[in-house]
Amino acid sequence: MELAPENLAQAELNVQNIGGIDDTEITLTPGVTALTGRNATNRTSLLQAIMAALGSNQSSLKGDADEGRVELTVGDETYTRTLTRQDGTVVTGGDPYLDDPELADLFAFLLESNEARRAVARGDDLRELIMRPVDTEAIQAEIDRVKAEKQRLDEELDELDSLKQRLPGLEEERTRLEKEIEEKQAELQSKEAELEAADADIGETHAEKAELEEKLEELRDTRSRLEDIRFDIETEEESIDALETEVTTLEAEQAERSDTPDGEAERLADQIQQLREQKQRLDSTMSELQTVIQFNEEMLEGTSPEVVSALQSNDESTSHSNESVTDQLVADAETVVCWTCGTEVEKQEIEGTVEQLREFRKEQAAERNSIDSEISDLKDEKQDLEETRRQREQTEQRLRQLESELDERETRLGELRETRTELTDEIERLEQEVEELEQEEYSEVLDIHKEANQLEFELGRLESDLDDVEAEITTIESRLAEEDQHETRREEIKEELASLRTRIDEIEAQAVEQFNDHMATVLDLLDYANLERIWIDRTEREVREGRRKVTKSVFNLHVVRSTESGTTYEDTIDHLSESEREVTGLVFALAGYLVHDVYDRVPFILLDSLEAIDSDRIAQIVEYFSDYAGYLVAALLPEDAAALDDKHERVTEI
Repeated sequence: MELAPENLAQAELNVQNIGGIDDTEITLTPGVTALTGRNATNRTSLLQAIMAALGSNQSSLKGDADEGRVELTVGDETYTRTLTRQDGTVVTGGDPYLDDPELADLFAFLLESNEARRAVARGDDLRELIMRPVDTEAIQAEIDRVKAEKQRLDEELDELDSLKQRLPGLEEERTRLEKEIEEKQAELQSKEAELEAADADIGETHAEKAELEEKLEELRDTRSRLEDIRFDIETEEESIDALETEVTTLEAEQAERSDTPDGEAERLADQIQQLREQKQRLDSTMSELQTVIQFNEEMLEGTSPEVVSALQSNDESTSHSNESVTDQLVADAETVVCWTCGTEVEKQEIEGTVEQLREFRKEQAAERNSIDSEISDLKDEKQDLEETRRQREQTEQRLRQLESELDERETRLGELRETRTELTDEIERLEQEVEELEQEEYSEVLDIHKEANQLEFELGRLESDLDDVEAEITTIESRLAEEDQHETRREEIKEELASLRTRIDEIEAQAVEQFNDHMATVLDLLDYANLERIWIDRTEREVREGRRKVTKSVFNLHVVRSTESGTTYEDTIDHLSESEREVTGLVFALAGYLVHDVYDRVPFILLDSLEAIDSDRIAQIVEYFSDYAGYLVAALLPEDAAALDDKHERVTEI
């Protein structure tokens, strides 16, 4: 990815009371702008002003001012940032370029204190730094959501598959019922014809026949009702057995679940909240430490003459009272004026203190990571408790429903059994009345009537069964029509789940690839003696997070050197020269800049504190980095700026 500066507009910067700047206006053209000058000429302050306008909090208000302001105009858009001193702290406001500056602070604002540069120099965890902007919790939440949807679809498709397997049996049952109905209909027609012939041979009176027919019809209806009642009783008994089995199963499951102590979930929530508050305090402390470290690093790099003069004038005991402050700093490069007490101290003492602060901040970061891990464990434990409690509540609710349904079905079964007894008695009564009505010559006709009645009853039952089977087949076929849609969605979810699961791996792999590619190119350009290759490989390592072990990726930085005879061997980052180490840190930051598409959010790269690298190599680095930023602003010493191509802009007065 390379940006085309010619498509960008000029940027106008107006700064008031930022760092060591009183008031200045600068025009930044697309491409490279070199802030040229010696130390303590407000070049770093100007870079901080640009950072402030772009949204960073890593800028300072001028020591003698209560308010500061930065205004950045790019094309038709204007962005502002204000710094106001209130109750001993500096409060920021305005409408900056970025709402969230984290990515830019890590990978675009490459000042001396930049974490990406320093992480390489100190041998910190490079993987943690490159992955810090990635919201892994959000990715995991999305994975959980997609997995739940996939599980639902799997269950739905399993049910459809079960229904599909039932379909052939139902179709066979339909065919059997249709055939049996045809046979019963033919048998009934035959029996009705037989009955009609028998009736023609009997000369009973109309009244006698009508009474007999009425009793036979009543008997047939009563028998039909009795069969229905018997079927209902059988159905209720089967339902009761199924409900009792389900109750037994649920009670066994409930007994296996451990009781959740009252208030346990609330206790975990309180503990999580306490840890979050502790993490916030750590974040605040780390931010304050970063500000202190950054300020001290800037002052060590080159204190403003005005600041030193003000401090020096208050120190009556100094031994250099007859010399100018600037002369003192030049004459004794190993001492600096302390910006807290105004006395001269050895530079290495302040550097030692700054290093202690860095170590303390690193310890705080480790503690924060440990708290993150503990919070994650507690959240998992709380989720498990809540899930167990939810399952218990659902099971208890289901048991109550089953008990209620069992009571209703038991009551219904008792009523059905009473009805069965009543209908049995009624049939006995009707059969007795029919026997009293029939005469010897009617016995054959009566038998035929009974047979016809039974056939009609059986035919009605078969037709009802056929209706049930056809309705079930229609329902299954309707459900199966959704199968293709579910299959398609499940494949989409599989791809989505695979993409989510590999998103973090892809970012890590891209970071390693970007670093290795750019590092190889830059080393070829800079041509360091006997330095063959600097590269990263990614490995998996089992680490402990709180009370559990997890597998995490680790970035291993390798250095390969060669001897005069051409033999190569692996070295360590500790043996790199300061120049080589700084270049490695810059390339690592560039890899993060590209992997996280920082160029899509902010078209600036800022460079500072490159003095450890020689002029020609600085020029090559600036040219290389400029391909990836619309605006590249670098703070350079005059001799380093002289090595740049003449086409690039220079700013010499701030």
